Amino acid sequence: MASYLEQEIKYLKGVGPKRAELLARELGIFTFRDLLYHFPYKYIDRTKIYNIEEINTTQAYIQLKGHIVTFRTEGHPRKKRLIAVFTDGSKNINLVWFQAINWVLKSFQAEKEYIVFGKPAMFNGTLSIAHPEIEPAEKLNDELNPSFSPQYSTTEKLKNEYISSKTIQKLITTLLPVVYDKIDETLPDYLLAQQHLLPLKDALFNVHLPKNSAFLEKAIYRLKFEELFLIQMSILKQKFTRHQRFKGIMFSKVGDYLNNFYKLKLSFELTGAQKKVIKEIRRDMGSGKQMNRLLQGDVGSGKTLVALMAMLITLDNGYQACLMAPTEILANQHYQTLCRFLEGMDVKIGLLTGSTRKKERELLHGELRSGKLQILVGTHALLEETVEFASLGFVVIDEQHRFGVAQRARLWKKNETNLPHVLVMTATPIPRTLAMTLYGDLDVSVIDELPPGRKPIKTFHYFDSKRLPMFGFLRKQIEAGHQVYVVYPMIKESEKMDYKYLEDGYEAFARAFPPPEYVVTCVHGQMKNEEKDASMKLFAEGKSHILIATTVIEVGVDVPNANVMVIESAERFGLSQLHQLRGRVGRGAKQSYCLLMTSYKLSAEAKKRITTMVATNDGFEIAEADLKLRGPGDMEGTQQSGVPFDLKISNLARDGQLIQVARDLATEILSDDPELAEEKNFKLVALIGSMKKTTVDWSVIS
Repeated sequence: MASYLEQEIKYLKGVGPKRAELLARELGIFTFRDLLYHFPYKYIDRTKIYNIEEINTTQAYIQLKGHIVTFRTEGHPRKKRLIAVFTDGSKNINLVWFQAINWVLKSFQAEKEYIVFGKPAMFNGTLSIAHPEIEPAEKLNDELNPSFSPQYSTTEKLKNEYISSKTIQKLITTLLPVVYDKIDETLPDYLLAQQHLLPLKDALFNVHLPKNSAFLEKAIYRLKFEELFLIQMSILKQKFTRHQRFKGIMFSKVGDYLNNFYKLKLSFELTGAQKKVIKEIRRDMGSGKQMNRLLQGDVGSGKTLVALMAMLITLDNGYQACLMAPTEILANQHYQTLCRFLEGMDVKIGLLTGSTRKKERELLHGELRSGKLQILVGTHALLEETVEFASLGFVVIDEQHRFGVAQRARLWKKNETNLPHVLVMTATPIPRTLAMTLYGDLDVSVIDELPPGRKPIKTFHYFDSKRLPMFGFLRKQIEAGHQVYVVYPMIKESEKMDYKYLEDGYEAFARAFPPPEYVVTCVHGQMKNEEKDASMKLFAEGKSHILIATTVIEVGVDVPNANVMVIESAERFGLSQLHQLRGRVGRGAKQSYCLLMTSYKLSAEAKKRITTMVATNDGFEIAEADLKLRGPGDMEGTQQSGVPFDLKISNLARDGQLIQVARDLATEILSDDPELAEEKNFKLVALIGSMKKTTVDWSVIS
């Protein structure tokens, strides 16, 4: 099978070198196998034959059976069009061609019976179909002429070279009879029987040339199941392997550091969700296996406190801990938060960022190597080779999607003798289906409860015409002693995009809120660090009333007195980012607000995003909506970190139930046969092996 399906596509009849080059460049189709796995994105029902008298221009596609009465050409010699009058006995309709006129005249004859397929429209006041698909009526019962017409994705360049969806369908129709008997089964017989799955060759045949709707449904299910099951098997096999290959440090002791902090320093009750997560982390740390856990929780849910308590368990067992954040602002904030929590306790904490001066850095390196420095907070600077720990036992990575896989690996390899436990945290809620696939090799903890006393943020949508009432609302909030964030999508004006921008916005707010009564500051990515820090400091200390910013404040800015978030051109942002920005307010017990400002020109998708934001504060509900709107490839963070697999037919937004079935089955198989050493599972070993050729080995990192 392998050798035959790996033949270059140029050797398929109807392709040749030129088309092969185009298919490779535009669609990534290099071999017979690639073409076989280029699945239709939709199907059009070809089972119904319409009468011409019953059709109208509101119908998407129609199919007619009848004959051509006459041909005629019209128009200027250089812009000729061919019109064929077509009838089914009930009424006439015009078939119109603007190109390939000579070919049409040679290929089709009057009075012969044809099947015509296309989209009806009015042309010069007459019901017409432009450039219809047309073929002899006898082909209607042909086995290779499917009842459901598959539609294949193509590109403008391919269309310009006459490679349309129909062309791709013809190539696949040529390929299938040739390769059908050479397609070997990839799943074990017991799985096919247990899950009532079509054999692979029948599934591939019917996904392209379905006999009927029942076969099409079975074919799609089989192919989706295999794709998702393979991913889950691969991820879970790696997880099983990691548990066997890497022993974790046994943290069996809970001593003075944690107990004193809990009894003497913690001035409030932990939420039920925080207690549950700490219990899960303690169980992992004491298991003798390396912990790899993903901690999800909305902004302000108390993830940092949970991480700190896990660090104190690390200290109780004689090891060091570190926390890595993606930006200096966030690293500084974590450092200050930990210092505030641990004030008066005998715990040595350090901060290492790109701004740390040389003398401080040398001192810090020395204390880290000696073990005197117990907790180190920092940015990417923690990854430098000069950063050496005496005994690193616990690693916290915040906003993990901002870091590449290799970067995370370099951090936990700082202790190669005893691999440290790893906790990755995110305030971007990840939908369950995405977590099972992108982070399927990690154990997942969720803090789904906000600390008591927090009020839900009230979110309102205003069009730009309501700017003056919005200014009035902000003045009342400032008079009440509160502060305001205003976020813009861009710093400068763009010729291509009609969105509000920071430079103009800063001037507008400065005019509306003039000194000395008001202080308006701004912060954005093009400012020098010192200027950014000065602006942030003024706002944090309450000396600035309004902070005009770009999304640099999306993560890690914590000013409890700020209770209003204004997002300009909110239609420009994705749901996940809007939710992150909103999370900058609502940090205290007072009522907070988020105002979404937009133009009147809103796409259907933008309207859904805005409506969702106004309707709910639930991060997981928003994440699910975001996944459905944008798809997994565009979800916040996944594009940057790289999705480690290529989905050909399944959809993480729509196939959640099937993902769970695949995961449960994979777990069951690996629990019984962790090494897949039993003869009945040999095909699964080969299947996972084929996936490893095209993906990164994720088995040893989170």
